[in-house]
Amino acid sequence: MTKGCSFLAVMLVMVLVCNQMGASEAATCSASQLSPCLGALRSGSAPSQDCCARLKGQQSCLCGYMKDPNMKQYVNSPNARKVVGQCGVTLPNC
Repeated sequence: MTKGCSFLAVMLVMVLVCNQMGASEAATCSASQLSPCLGALRSGSAPSQDCCARLKGQQSCLCGYMKDPNMKQYVNSPNARKVVGQCGVTLPNC
């Protein structure tokens, strides 16, 4: 294989890998994964370690949740801001 063909093959593989990574990240946005946080969101109590871990895993999804009419009341609530702060997650400016 020539250098040009090798380079093209490597670039094609990189594009395919990047596309697959983007698709898998988009598929992970699921508000149901935040179910361990429901108690803390409702009562304002301290979040569990599981809640914080899941919240950190969903951090890239928060803008979408903030814009979703069904979710924004929960994400924008005072208790949600408290939980997010206690978990060390920053709410994005969307």
